[in-house]
Amino acid sequence: MSKNFEVILLEEALDFIDSLDLKTRRKIYYNIDKAKQRNDPKLFKKLTDEIWEFRTKYNGIQYRLFAFWDKTDKTKTLVISTHGIVKKVDKVPKSEIEKAMKIRANYLEIKL
Repeated sequence: MSKNFEVILLEEALDFIDSLDLKTRRKIYYNIDKAKQRNDPKLFKKLTDEIWEFRTKYNGIQYRLFAFWDKTDKTKTLVISTHGIVKKVDKVPKSEIEKAMKIRANYLEIKL
């Protein structure tokens, strides 16, 4: 299957995933790979105009990796994952979305 985009995990996202047990990490990577191949809001959902989330539910626990699109390179479409959380409430905490937006702004400032 062809990929719709490539995913880059920033250091904080990698640290979050690395802090989880092996089976949970595998499930998160599996879901990211599935999201790359097909449009499924159960796996990759838009939260704001700029911020998206990779969604994984495993053993009754919800994991979220926040991300944004980087379309500055005309040959590749990239999704940059900023950081992750274990989601404990129904609504995504506004502070986490703001954190992702701040990381996005810093990333784009450095890249451009």
